[in-house]
Amino acid sequence: MAEVRVSTRDVQQFDGDALAIGLFSGETALQGPAAALDEALAGVIAGLVASGEVTGDADEITLLHTLGKIEPARVAIVGLGKRDKFTVDRVRRAASQACRALRGAGAKHVGLALAWAESGVNLALAARAATEGALLGLYEFTSYKNNGANGQNGKPKKAIETITVLGKGREPALRAAVERGRILAESTNFARDLGNEPPNTLTPTELGERARRMAAEVGLECEIHDKAWIHKQEMGALLAVNQGSAEEPRFIVLRYNGGSKRAPALALVGKGITFDSGGLSLKPSDGMAGMKTDMCGGATVLGAMRAIALLKPAISVVGIVPATENMPSGSAYHPGDILRASNGKTVEINNTDAEGRLALADGISYAVKHGCSPIVDAATLTGAIGVALGRSRAGLFSNDEDITRMVEQAAAASGERVWPMPMDDEYDQLIHSDIADMKQTGGRLAGSITAAKVLSNFAGDTPWAHLDIAYTAVRESRDVEGEAGATGYGVRLFSELASLLAGRKGE
Repeated sequence: MAEVRVSTRDVQQFDGDALAIGLFSGETALQGPAAALDEALAGVIAGLVASGEVTGDADEITLLHTLGKIEPARVAIVGLGKRDKFTVDRVRRAASQACRALRGAGAKHVGLALAWAESGVNLALAARAATEGALLGLYEFTSYKNNGANGQNGKPKKAIETITVLGKGREPALRAAVERGRILAESTNFARDLGNEPPNTLTPTELGERARRMAAEVGLECEIHDKAWIHKQEMGALLAVNQGSAEEPRFIVLRYNGGSKRAPALALVGKGITFDSGGLSLKPSDGMAGMKTDMCGGATVLGAMRAIALLKPAISVVGIVPATENMPSGSAYHPGDILRASNGKTVEINNTDAEGRLALADGISYAVKHGCSPIVDAATLTGAIGVALGRSRAGLFSNDEDITRMVEQAAAASGERVWPMPMDDEYDQLIHSDIADMKQTGGRLAGSITAAKVLSNFAGDTPWAHLDIAYTAVRESRDVEGEAGATGYGVRLFSELASLLAGRKGE
């Protein structure tokens, strides 16, 4: 992964082989780094703007060859859109676009000068966002491609080696912001690696081993519990999902002890279904193809715990990942079964393809039993959330207004957006069962809400929030921000939430 540096020198003094600058749309007068570079390049940029070839519209990329006039051989001009709509999120996106374009052009040492004081964006936040965008945008999953790390067809692989964030703010503040951005991006990419692994490799056992290795590297306490332990805990919901699979389940617990021993720990719970066939309620083949990513909620928790361990907020955090496959076999659980979770509550099964809420039921119950508060879970839980919100936002469900606000603040700070969904009492009727404490699903209507309602039964009175990330966890095709595959959505959000709660506890 590229090394990220900070420089407060003038942009003309950058000595790498490529520079990225930003331009706002609808403005003819160049400012900041664009104006300084235009002077060094004898008015080329101003000429392109005057001719309309460069507009500054959002997502526009123009590559210039400097022909020896300055040290960098290339300049990427990135359109930032309207100045009055410019945000830190736009910095993140622009950095991703610029680095991807410059890597394609063969650059190795890139300078980023995408925001300046006149933009109204806090420079430290912009430096952090630029770091995140660059490292997230450059991510590739090549573990299973022959010569993937070294290029193909005898040609060396194009790779950026260093990224220098250029800014005029206080250097210590910029360095701290860039370091935070690096940790968050690398932890997100760790989660993406897990989500992109094939299911024949990333079994529940292997997921536990990856968690163990990561925990040892960053100093987290780690417990990887096997099937015998899960039986002893009477986790009947998780065990039922597992019983159709030849692969054993794992119950992963990571602990970061950064707060007072008297204060309850924040619990992060992630759905870890390493492959979901649908069980006896078998998915159609098209719906099954991408189900290796049904553990992305668990990957989010592991990535967030990595980031939290390195960022060291003054709060204790427990990461919990119930991990299993959901497979059809002669021993698989059935529609019509009644299961008993570890908190004693019973669930009537009407669709074995709604297994995630069962695994989470025992994960959330574990967090409640151990006194954690608040509890926040992430899961690729329902297709219904995509119908409601598309791929731009995760659904946010909660039993507590305060934790809802905190999650919304963390989402805004991280750029990983959410949308609060209703949890009115009327929806409880949809999961009413005549023969158990609840039904596993509530039917076609309000599918994401009734799934959250099931989970709320296991949180009880503990402040709890649920993120349905079914359509934000995976990018279907390559775009300007990154490659197709797992996105690592939620790692930055959960890390921000831990920091926000740490700040509140310290007040």
